[in-house]
Amino acid sequence: MFDGGLEGKKPVSEAILEAKKLGFDAIELCVAGSGVLTDRTTKSECLKIAELARKTGIEISSVASGENWTVSPTSNDSSIRRKSIEFTKKALEITSWLGTDAYLYIPGAVDVFFLPEAEIVPYEVCYERAHAAIKELLSSAEATGVTLCVENVWNKFLLSPLEMKNFIDSFNSEYVGSYFDVGNVLLTGYPDQWIKILGKRIKRLHIKDFKSSVGTADGFVDLMEGDVKFPDVVKALREIGYSGYLTSEIIPYSEGRPEKTAFAMKKLFKQEGRI
Repeated sequence: MFDGGLEGKKPVSEAILEAKKLGFDAIELCVAGSGVLTDRTTKSECLKIAELARKTGIEISSVASGENWTVSPTSNDSSIRRKSIEFTKKALEITSWLGTDAYLYIPGAVDVFFLPEAEIVPYEVCYERAHAAIKELLSSAEATGVTLCVENVWNKFLLSPLEMKNFIDSFNSEYVGSYFDVGNVLLTGYPDQWIKILGKRIKRLHIKDFKSSVGTADGFVDLMEGDVKFPDVVKALREIGYSGYLTSEIIPYSEGRPEKTAFAMKKLFKQEGRI
């Protein structure tokens, strides 16, 4: 969200201070194979970040990663699948060191919408590999106390709320849940319906807005400028008893956008949970 954040160049300390200045209660950090927070970041470094956040008066809500888009747990290359597993194990550990209990997990992909050269994996194969990866990761999730929060992303996979619900339930574990993105689902569904069906499985939420008439990634717009019916989202969240974090994921950075996002988040959600 902040300048240099998407590129992994924004110092974590600066991001924490900027989030606090904008009036956010919490911040989601991102771990990647390169940048300022990686799978090689040490426990000592993570504890320093957590302490800075505590002193600043801001919580670390969760840890996210886009690493699985290119290092996919459903890749046709077994060495890449193994690399994804090992990265995620380390990411779960880092999440726990940072003092939070939710890791945004991309479960794999049939294809990658922003990489035309990416391989296409048959749906049923993608499902089997995604399931096997999470089964293997469960012991690490349990050991660290961090939930693998499966996000609904544009991966042509887990396309309905019923399929996502059944996929999560198949593990019969409190350490597998949903990271629900209200903007991502608008192309093919209704956020409030997904929320009601997923219910208590939802551990974290991403807040985005989207213009359905555009139908591509260009349709993602600033909050309150798209087609997400936020009053319906709020009502559905109340119905399922959700009182956790609501995290704005507004990218890429442009001047004034963080301030605009903070204003919109306060207007939409300040009374509904921690933003």
